[in-house]
Amino acid sequence: METWKEFEQNPITHSAAHHLVAIAELLEDRGYARVSDVARLLEITRGSASVTLKGLKQRGLVIEDDRRFLGLSEEGAQIASGISVKKRVMHTMFVDLLGVDARQADVDTCKIEHLVSNETADRVSRLLSFLQSGASEARAFVAALEKFDGWKEHDPAEFPSKDIESLELREPEGHDDSN
Repeated sequence: METWKEFEQNPITHSAAHHLVAIAELLEDRGYARVSDVARLLEITRGSASVTLKGLKQRGLVIEDDRRFLGLSEEGAQIASGISVKKRVMHTMFVDLLGVDARQADVDTCKIEHLVSNETADRVSRLLSFLQSGASEARAFVAALEKFDGWKEHDPAEFPSKDIESLELREPEGHDDSN
């Protein structure tokens, strides 16, 4: 399968991810979730929430009881939890390691939290754990990174920067520009 087509194989959409996480947050905070609560939390109409939730119910990710309270199936809860963890990991990497403005990191994290693989999220998490460990190698790496010319002062409007031409960028495996 061509790499770019992998995107289409994602188990849930961006919107569905937000609905699952919203239900999980409501259940954690209030102990219950209703369609109107999900809509309010996501700042969408009740009708929009109902449409997405209908599909999630059909897939067995969301359950609804006789009183119309929403819950998550085991699989739905696992997906929501995974997305939340990935969001925290990626946001931490963007802000604490890369020095991205927190508001921009929120936007970027929202775009990828449900798309990034478990493997990549795990590797980023391990990298962050290492860098936060205080090990001498980690301190040396962070110090070297901070000394690198313009590391945290990069003007995002300059992307791609003139420095990118000096990089030896590798083509990802399976990448095919002919399509």
